[in-house]
Amino acid sequence: MHASPRAKVNLTLAVAPRGPDGYHPLASVFLRVGLADELIVAPSAGPGDGALTVTGLPGCPVAGNLVLRAFLGVRRALGHDLPPLVAHLEKRIPLGGGLGGGSSDGAAAIDSALAVWGAGLAPAALAQLELELGADVPFFARGGPVALIAGRGEQVERLLPPSGDLGVLLVTPPIALSTAEVFARFDDLGASGASGASSDDLAQALRGGLSGDELVAWAARLRDANDLWPAAASLAPALATMRQSLEASTGQPWLLSGSGSTLFALYPSAAAAAESGRLLELSAPSEAIEGAIINAVDLIGPDPIWRFP
Repeated sequence: MHASPRAKVNLTLAVAPRGPDGYHPLASVFLRVGLADELIVAPSAGPGDGALTVTGLPGCPVAGNLVLRAFLGVRRALGHDLPPLVAHLEKRIPLGGGLGGGSSDGAAAIDSALAVWGAGLAPAALAQLELELGADVPFFARGGPVALIAGRGEQVERLLPPSGDLGVLLVTPPIALSTAEVFARFDDLGASGASGASSDDLAQALRGGLSGDELVAWAARLRDANDLWPAAASLAPALATMRQSLEASTGQPWLLSGSGSTLFALYPSAAAAAESGRLLELSAPSEAIEGAIINAVDLIGPDPIWRFP
């Protein structure tokens, strides 16, 4: 089985106070973008799962990888012995950038394992397994191109994708942000919510149908629609400096994906996003792109239209 698990960006992210279960209820509009890892899964001649190799971008561990956790979770859910699996993962989605690469890999691994084994799970069992692997996994498993995600991630409402063309320029700086630490700082700050467009506002607009150009026109409202931005910027002041430099260099609003550290901007076409990326490479100040991975993507992929370095 061959899969191309794609990345996502959060167009909005509303975070409610931590509940009695220890989780923050969320409301977020996820957009799947055309930057993908590559996952190959096959039956193995060796004993037991665990023969996972990883190439591509450095730093992706084998131990605890969501691909192996997905295999184990499917085995447990099916409840009987199955042949061992071997897998190879080519990492192209930057790690720890709020793009959901690991979760996308995990969702693809569930589908691949079931396909190789010729098995299936009841929808309720499948949904439980997805959420156990991570809050973003249900979107990658059944959210389509764009979706409104709510609760802990288990509530997935597919929305109409933007029509026509749309480009996204992704800048992932070498800034490590722990999701847990960002949420802890969010609690410390006592944040009351973003001042930009709400997830419900954007979801309603997408239900009625938006073109790529119309979504780009939303960008100024979406800039401050991620409730985690103050916490992320507090933990990593260099991220705020980078955002200011990117906005000054491009004249575009830049948004934070998830808990960071990836910043992204919307363009009316993938070609326009690529051209903006080339101009950044040539003329942006060092604080805007130093050490960053930059990808200009459409919404299909699996490869970016342009990348740097």
